[in-house]
Amino acid sequence: MSHLTVTDHRTGAQIEVPITDGTIRATDLKQLKTAPDDFGLMTYDPAFLNTSSCRSSITFIDGDKGILRYRGYPIEELAENCTFLEVAYLLLHGELPAEEQLAVWVNLVKRHTMLHETTKKFLEGFRYDAHPMGMLISTIAALSTVYPESRDIKDPENRSKQIARLVAKMPTITAYCYRHHFGLPYIYPDNDLSFTENFMNMMWKMLEPKYVANPILARALDILFILHADHEQNCSTNTMRAVGSSQADPYVSVAAAAAALSGPLHGGANEEVLKMLDEIGSIESVPAYVKKVKDGHGKLMGFGHRVYKNYDPRAKIIKWTADQVFTVTGTNKKIEIAKELERIALEDEYFVKRKLYPNVDFYSGIIYEAMGFRPELFTVLFAIPRVVGWLAQWQELINDPEQKIARPRQIYTGYAERHVVPMGKRALASKG
Repeated sequence: MSHLTVTDHRTGAQIEVPITDGTIRATDLKQLKTAPDDFGLMTYDPAFLNTSSCRSSITFIDGDKGILRYRGYPIEELAENCTFLEVAYLLLHGELPAEEQLAVWVNLVKRHTMLHETTKKFLEGFRYDAHPMGMLISTIAALSTVYPESRDIKDPENRSKQIARLVAKMPTITAYCYRHHFGLPYIYPDNDLSFTENFMNMMWKMLEPKYVANPILARALDILFILHADHEQNCSTNTMRAVGSSQADPYVSVAAAAAALSGPLHGGANEEVLKMLDEIGSIESVPAYVKKVKDGHGKLMGFGHRVYKNYDPRAKIIKWTADQVFTVTGTNKKIEIAKELERIALEDEYFVKRKLYPNVDFYSGIIYEAMGFRPELFTVLFAIPRVVGWLAQWQELINDPEQKIARPRQIYTGYAERHVVPMGKRALASKG
């Protein structure tokens, strides 16, 4: 086994720290103390820029090479050859399903697509203009009261049932949030349809006896769901693991993860791309906008990523998917602006040097809008597939004997001990 030799120049002490899988354990550094009652040396890593919080066999990313794999399978192969529910099975169970296994899994999901009637009444309590993400978060959390047995997280069979329920009900909740906004009647799931076709049915069915989804658009949505299903230890997944580590039930844990996803730096990024494209306005204005960004005024939304220092592999697939979608919906001004913006940015030394390549958010919002989804629904669309990744990570956490309740340390920067001064002798408090 490899070791790291650490010398503490405060005391002259030297320790050997084992290196496993390219990492050292932060707790090994506690051996370095300046006094017997010293807690020991800690690491300081805001935002977990260089800290592993778990071992996981679910998703592999090599950001420098632009690689993304689920359970070892390249994302490109899964997007080309599989349905979303196949990929969901892979993430949750570790292997792609055989034909019989897939049939059982699909039927299980279809069996749980309905919402309890009282949950529908809960949704009706929101204002007509309530943001769909707030409705989704609240409704998922409320399902914890509908299925109180979900608290028994140690029972594998019970866990599997709750996982199937969550995967199945996410599209239903999303569609109901959308139709609530427009005062439209809720549409019950149609289990004759595929996962994405059924979602489109619940979103857009009007007076027709049977909703028929466009197969190109349904497949495009399936691909988008595959690309968004998991992405290692991102903000919302880290939240899922942190909340789940307290042994909270999966519904409130998913609600917490969805709350993390709702922020503009995470799930709301594709909506920001559309705002940027609206601001640019035309292909002719792209060079001026790029210059403005280079001069430090504004950001190039949808470019760059915390992990990827190469072209996001999901962005390549989404770009191809966009071309398929526009054969149905027709092209629009935004996609032309986006392509020109990408072309200029990829040739400009300023962006190339900083490794600012298009990420998954750059084209996804354009596709969603072209398909008929409103921008405020984009983050909810992200949550539908990502719940699979959250639940796979949660299940892995539950079965990992090394995992304990999440409890980071801190570096205290406040006052040393001080004492209460009687009221009459206190100075005016400064406003911090």
